[in-house]
Amino acid sequence: MVSVHPLATALAPLLDRIGATAVAVEDREPGDVLLYWDGSPAVAVRLPGEELTSALDRMIGQVETELGAHLPDLPRPDKQRAVRLLEERGAFTLRKSVEAVAKALGVSRFTVYNYLNREQADS
Repeated sequence: MVSVHPLATALAPLLDRIGATAVAVEDREPGDVLLYWDGSPAVAVRLPGEELTSALDRMIGQVETELGAHLPDLPRPDKQRAVRLLEERGAFTLRKSVEAVAKALGVSRFTVYNYLNREQADS
């Protein structure tokens, strides 16, 4: 059985939120952030890559957490709210984001564009 350091356990919710992962000290790679506990290396943190896809995935995950369900499971008004939240966070400035959000919501691109146009019309 692999022993998990208490620091890794304490940081797990934060790391999950930002898309990072805890890595055993002996498995660390260049670029990982080494964290110490009582002066000794305890855990390494592998930060997420800078790929735009993972940025959009993180935004979608945050919206799912805020709305309390996976996007495809949301009722229509909450899906519209999810699109509004993603728009506020700049998700649609990323390349191919409409397609990715449509897939995550379980709707068509046309529907996402309708949600976006509705939001702009209401403003």
